[in-house]
Formats: sequence, structure tokens, C-alpha cells
Amino acid sequence: MFGQQSIILVIAILQRIIMPVAAFSSVSRVGFSKSDTHLLFGSGFPFPSKRLAVSFKAFKSMAALTAAPAVGISETFENLRKRGQISWLPTGGVALIPYITAGDPDLPTTAEALKVLDSCGSDIIELGLPYSDPLADGPVIQAAATRSLARGTNFDAVISMLREVLPQLSCPVSLFSYYNPILKRGIGKFMTIIKDAGVQGLVVPDVPLEETEILRMESSKNNIELVLLTTPTTPTDRMKSIVSASEGFVYLVSSVGVTGTRTNVSARVQTLLQDIKQATSKPVAVGFGISKPEHVKQVAEWGADGVIVGSAMVKLLGEAKSPEEGLKELETFTKSLKAALI
Repeated sequence: MFGQQSIILVIAILQRIIMPVAAFSSVSRVGFSKSDTHLLFGSGFPFPSKRLAVSFKAFKSMAALTAAPAVGISETFENLRKRGQISWLPTGGVALIPYITAGDPDLPTTAEALKVLDSCGSDIIELGLPYSDPLADGPVIQAAATRSLARGTNFDAVISMLREVLPQLSCPVSLFSYYNPILKRGIGKFMTIIKDAGVQGLVVPDVPLEETEILRMESSKNNIELVLLTTPTTPTDRMKSIVSASEGFVYLVSSVGVTGTRTNVSARVQTLLQDIKQATSKPVAVGFGISKPEHVKQVAEWGADGVIVGSAMVKLLGEAKSPEEGLKELETFTKSLKAALI
């Protein structure tokens, strides 16, 4: 049997051979469908050493040359499931889902951060729309939203950035937005705008299940997958209703309270995962408090289909000495998380 590092090296070499072909030939001309390429190589690859690492300066040109149109969230999870059944592929079957706040430290950096996350192997990216009253978020993301809004970030500017960047990515992007900004713009109009920008999914953390009917109807019209959340305190019957209505995946909040880094992931998450999986065959991703490679590995071993890492990502970008330094730290951290899923 090949060792893990040997397999990683072989796949990396294959990517170096295939990527130049993709730059000059369409996927169909070299004989692979879009689903085939995502199944074999995913949306990126975490190189195991500095000798193989791609420098940040190469992200923009590489993304422009190699990215295929992003598949949807459900299709991404299905491809991951298939990859997880092929034991010799070191890409695993669990989705890495990083979260960052749009406009922190600024929108040009957000654009580059999306490319970094994609190039480092993220399977889905959550992009938070800054909001003045983010009740579900802890101090790190609240501070990021405050900085972003203070610099003048608004919905139109975020959408303009996404229209330019999303065609360069190979993984789907889901927006994380509070309900009031959606209502203010109009649900139908909001969905149309984000669809036209290339967004694939939407998470609205502060809307109760009973008020999601119009959201679900409009998102369905626009092929936007509306992801719903369930928590450790959600009653069983209500959890079953939530997972039935959720699209793309089920978002399991790992702990009671707001977002933020934590020392450990509650062992109760394992039981919650089992309960949800008895109620649905849909993928389940765990978020809130996932901040270290050890957390990612633990939650994956408990049976999660995806892991969502937010505050730790946001902190790197928001507290770095410069945007360039933040992007480098983001690259290193994302690769460490992806490696934990191998």
C-alpha cells in the first residue's frame, strides 16, 4: 500500500499535468464532464509541504485558467460522497466550508480571499453580508461586520464583486444574511439578484421555520438552495420539520449561543448527528465553534458530512498586520483544515 504522503504527491503531480491541458482545452474536449472533474479532483487541493505550496501571487491567474463553472451545493455533497467511497483518493468525503465576512478588511481583499479559499481546497464557501445587528454572531464576526460597514460596504458593492469573482471559482458560494436586509430589498428581488451574481445557496440564521415559506418558494424559483439551521435545544419534532425543509444540507449548530472559537467541540454533537441522520438522508454540516484542525477531524469522525469554520477565518483576515499577511495566514490555516479531512 502507498503511504498517505506518497498518494498526495501522485495526485499533486497529476494535477500539474492536467491543469495546463485545462487551460487550453475545454473540459468536454479532454473527455471529462464537469461532474467528473469535481469527483476526481474536487475544488482544490491542500499541498502538504512548502515545497509544493502555491504562492498567493499565483491564485488569481490559476483560478482564471483552471476553474470550471461551480456545481451546486447538493451536487458538491454528492460528489464528495462518491469520492469518500473511493479509498485511494486522499480528498476525503467531508466538505470543508469556510466562512468570511464580506468587506473585512475591504472588498478587494475579500475577492482575493475567495480565490485563496477555493485554491486551498474549500468545497463550499459561506460569505457573510455585514449587518448592523448580527444577533447570532459572537464578538469576532460582529467586529468584522462593524469594520466592514464603517468602510462603506453595502449589498450592491458585494454583488458587484461577486459577479467578477465567482466565475473564477470552482466551488459554490453561499451567502449568510440576516432576514431584515432581505425583506428590505424584497425577497423575490433579492433572490434574483444573488442568482444572477452566481450565488448557489443562502443561510438566514434569524428566520424561524414558520416564516420560511416565501423564502423557500422564491429560492426554489431561482435555484438557490436555502439551508436551514437546527440547534442542540431544538425539539425532535421541530428538528424533523427543519431537516425536511432544508435544501443543500442541514446546518447543525454545535452549541447553544453565538458564533465564536471554543476550546472543544461538545461531545453531544455526535448524538445530535445521529438523531438528524435518522430523520434524513440529507448531508449535515456542523458549525459554530469549529476553529482548529483537531475540531474538524473530530467532527468528521463523528459522522458529519461537512464542517463550517467561521470566526477563526474572520479573525485571521481582520486582525492581520496587512491584507497580504492576512491572506497568507488564511492560506496556511485553510490547508491545515483540509489536511485534517484526509
